[in-house]
Amino acid sequence: MPTIRPLTTADTADCLAMTADRGWRYPPERWRFLLANAEVFGCDDPAGGLAGAVLLARYKPKLAAIGTLLVATRHSRTGLGTRLMRYVLELAGSSTTFLYATPMGRPLYEKLGFQPVHTVAALTGRFAADDIPDATRAAGPADLAAITRLDAEVFGADRSALLAALPGYARHLRVMESAGRITGFVAALPGVDQTYVGPLVAASDADARTLITSVAGRSDDPVRLDLDRSRAGLVRWLTERGLADVTGHPLMVLGDGALPGDRSRLVLPLMSALG
Repeated sequence: MPTIRPLTTADTADCLAMTADRGWRYPPERWRFLLANAEVFGCDDPAGGLAGAVLLARYKPKLAAIGTLLVATRHSRTGLGTRLMRYVLELAGSSTTFLYATPMGRPLYEKLGFQPVHTVAALTGRFAADDIPDATRAAGPADLAAITRLDAEVFGADRSALLAALPGYARHLRVMESAGRITGFVAALPGVDQTYVGPLVAASDADARTLITSVAGRSDDPVRLDLDRSRAGLVRWLTERGLADVTGHPLMVLGDGALPGDRSRLVLPLMSALG
């Protein structure tokens, strides 16, 4: 079996080729962001390119996300996916570890001890906004410290490095305030032919609707939101505004670990690969 090694931004082209091989539509800037801001590991294919890859995001004090597990079609059913997963699970150690499962990957994750805790709806389409509310504003550099503090409280772990890189990657980053204090924020991230909305932190569903509208209403492209199905009111509101509920996929946690933070205010992930 080929050696597992860390991947860098120099591997962007090979990562793009592998996602295209599997029918995943990743823009180059997404791979560059992931390679620069998370730990990505892969195996070289002796015939050229990559045979497989997987991402690990470790958040202090003890939380880890696994994502973007990919095995090139020509290396399917060779055990490479299992080997990559065991490699990053060893690195994650005793951290509470979670992932968003694809239908193809779910049997492997269950075999490794992951349990589904939520089902996520993938909502896509052109967002029909009556108007863009003025209750949000564009975030600036001076807001980063407050955003980071709020995110740590809600997410339950420190992802300050990711948030510091977010303004350079996001199409929009907007905040909501109450009594001079930031109580919510949302980003819009680039896709190949759509805009991904997230992360989204909001104090209520009403605030979530306002924040979503503030970025989705500014998008010339279709949007995608990965939203927990337990938020039935928000799912219904989004479908009423033109989004289709395309599919569902589970959020899975290893063993019986509980995710930290205040998940009632964590409405959308940064992206499925990072949580």
